[in-house]
Amino acid sequence: MSVETSRFATGATLTHASAKSALAAGLARIEAGAAAVDCAQLAQFDSSALAVLLAWRRAAEARGKALDILNVPDGLASLAQVYGIDALFAARHSSEPANAGAPL
Repeated sequence: MSVETSRFATGATLTHASAKSALAAGLARIEAGAAAVDCAQLAQFDSSALAVLLAWRRAAEARGKALDILNVPDGLASLAQVYGIDALFAARHSSEPANAGAPL
């Protein structure tokens, strides 16, 4: 699977108004084998974004796979902390590879 098909992006907006269509699109990508979602473009969001990310993660886990959540904006990470679910994203959200800062 290529990087283009193994990863998908949230887009710039993920709010209540767009959550249903975003959820469906992400579920289709996960069903097709995507293993990561990139939140780098995400600029406008509300708590619906957290619900969608959690649903995508559950869908991947139901298939026996992990879903890496990459480049989570600071504001979304803070929102997750307010809702007490930041630990659910901590292990999988990053902006760089796991060994990027490791000494040689």
